[in-house]
Amino acid sequence: GRHEVWSWKTASKESLCLMWQKVKVQLMLSMSFLTALFWYCRRLYSFLAQLLKRWSNYLQRQLIRNLSVLPEVDLLGYSAREWKGETKQAKQMREAYEELFRSCHIKYLRQVRRDNYSVVRAVLFQIFSQGIPFPSWMKERDILKLPEKLLYSQGCNWIQQYSFGPERYTGPNAFGKLRKCMEALKTNWAEISATRDHEERGSMCNTLFSDESKEYKLYEAIKFIMLYEVVEAYEQIKSRDEPVHNLFSLLFARDSSSDPLSFMMNHLNSIGDSICLDQVELFLLGYLLEVKIRVYRLHRFNTEEFQVNYPDEYRREWNEIPLLTEDDHYYHIPLFRT
Repeated sequence: GRHEVWSWKTASKESLCLMWQKVKVQLMLSMSFLTALFWYCRRLYSFLAQLLKRWSNYLQRQLIRNLSVLPEVDLLGYSAREWKGETKQAKQMREAYEELFRSCHIKYLRQVRRDNYSVVRAVLFQIFSQGIPFPSWMKERDILKLPEKLLYSQGCNWIQQYSFGPERYTGPNAFGKLRKCMEALKTNWAEISATRDHEERGSMCNTLFSDESKEYKLYEAIKFIMLYEVVEAYEQIKSRDEPVHNLFSLLFARDSSSDPLSFMMNHLNSIGDSICLDQVELFLLGYLLEVKIRVYRLHRFNTEEFQVNYPDEYRREWNEIPLLTEDDHYYHIPLFRT
């Protein structure tokens, strides 16, 4: 009996040992597989993370490269880089920048692409980024109908000679092209101004102002609105129905813009192509968009023309749009910090 019990115990023990050996082998194989799987997943995750980071950096570089309004930079650092040397002009510019930093609390600036849309771009970018709504007159009228009204109601067939900045396009299709520009302005302005979150609005602006084909439509729409208002003022002056703003008298006093057609041919058609807005047109731009454009003119430092408002007569409720220029041609966006 004892022998049978011992045999049974021995057999059971051997069976358990055998089973454990098999389980141990399986466990070791499973652990090896899981370890290899973990290592593979970790390497895969690391590879995908690096790939995503590179792709993100690439997209960011592309976006920055295409941006027509660059991210903010330190004001004095920008001044030191751009105006090196000890020439009279360099010293004056550095002093002007230091005055902006010290007295005006301007600490940073955003560089704006140096082309002949510079000032319109700088103004419109700030209107969008600040979420400023349509001007009051634009809320009362459908701007999409302005090309049609000018062409058919007021008989201005000469708008077929309208040129679209660098794309010197003229002809009967000008009307349809102008309407698309007006649609782009109205749609983007309404969408961005309705966005309350500042960061989201900034992201929308960066996307919009990194697409040349889209942003150029906005500038051409602004140009056309300027033309439309000049036609309206000219008709009011001829009919003497009601007084017009003094800026229109200044505009029509120029030999090169004595009437709407000459204004378009000699000024508007070249804006974006070979010339930028001059000071009279800056008055008109601020008046139409119902914003006070405050320009810091660094080349006029230590004179009464260092700070100029366009227009000089404005309503208290109008938003202020600050600009910075070194030569009255190219403009940047100054940023205030208290």
